[in-house]
Amino acid sequence: MFDVIGKRRWYFAFSLLITIPGLIFILLTPFSGGKAGLKFSIDYTGGTTWSIRFEDPNVTAAQVREELVALGQADATVALTGAGFFDIRLSKLDLRTIEPSPTPVPTLSAAPSSSATAAPSGSTSPAPSTSPDPAATPTPTPAPTLSPTPEPTASPSPSPTASPSATPVGNTQVPKDGEIGRIATGLQDALGPIAEQRSLSSIGAVVSSDLINQAIILILVGSLGILGWITLRFRDVKMGVAALVALLHDVIVVLGVFAILGTFFDVQIDGLFVTAMLTVIGFSVHDTIVVFDRVRENRVRHAGEPFAEVVNHSLLQTFGRSVTTSFTVVLTLTALLLFGGSATEEFVLALLIGIISGTYSSIFNASPLLVVWQEREDRQRGRISGPPTTRRASA
Repeated sequence: MFDVIGKRRWYFAFSLLITIPGLIFILLTPFSGGKAGLKFSIDYTGGTTWSIRFEDPNVTAAQVREELVALGQADATVALTGAGFFDIRLSKLDLRTIEPSPTPVPTLSAAPSSSATAAPSGSTSPAPSTSPDPAATPTPTPAPTLSPTPEPTASPSPSPTASPSATPVGNTQVPKDGEIGRIATGLQDALGPIAEQRSLSSIGAVVSSDLINQAIILILVGSLGILGWITLRFRDVKMGVAALVALLHDVIVVLGVFAILGTFFDVQIDGLFVTAMLTVIGFSVHDTIVVFDRVRENRVRHAGEPFAEVVNHSLLQTFGRSVTTSFTVVLTLTALLLFGGSATEEFVLALLIGIISGTYSSIFNASPLLVVWQEREDRQRGRISGPPTTRRASA
């Protein structure tokens, strides 16, 4: 029988080996000014997203990126999605800066019309009585026509202020004014006309900070909820803490890998990253609960046996199920990563790393940690004496 628990120190050492480099790069994020560590996308830093398609189908993302750098957008990212659309993210551009200043001009032209209409409106009742004195027979005709118009003419007057060439968020017309219009013109001069614009939107700094806070709250609430549920389910806080440590291991591994990739390959964390992390947490807890549930059953069936041997039996009994389930998911995610396109690469990569790490931590971290804690508690209570004797199974 293979002794998983007896070799737990090797598994703990391997976990440290893959988490410490990631932790170092994660800690470099606030001290390097964004040059090393985690790289956050526009969803967290604020900026503009722009989805366009050129008439020339041979235009590549590298060409678009090169032209954007030449136009002063060195931090821009370009991803080719389905139907030939390029998803462009401009971290240093805000659509609020392109609203044209001459918008009040149409309101000045509407001012005389309101003053002119005020005169006939005030003389609506006496207009018929004064009309017979002068030979101004045509004057009664403008009076009834102008009298109903003051209300309609005054109400649409604010509408021209919002209609002139301001670029609306999420529109489908290629902008021509402001900074975004200059960039669009430069791209079309270099790469040909833009055939279609699918979306144009902007995210401000306030929205980005809210997204960061919500992401942290989601992960914390999810982790604490899992801790409480496992503790309540198995009536043992040690199992809940062991599962939470395994979750922390998986989060550090995923964040560490993205910090390393962000430093050397400029891989960014986008809005879907939180969804991927919550999925990884749920998948990792699933495997851990399966093992712990078998531990609880075997603890009753094999009463009197050392706890380490009971846990080792449980691991071997559930090992095939855990690995097979994870392997099928890994195959699917690998296919998505290779053939799913660049729009979902970061999301799928986070899932792939997290599920592999979650399977490892559920088997080789959570259960051995539970054994270490239980044996230490038993020694303190005088139930067992001397060092742990779990290595007898491998002899």
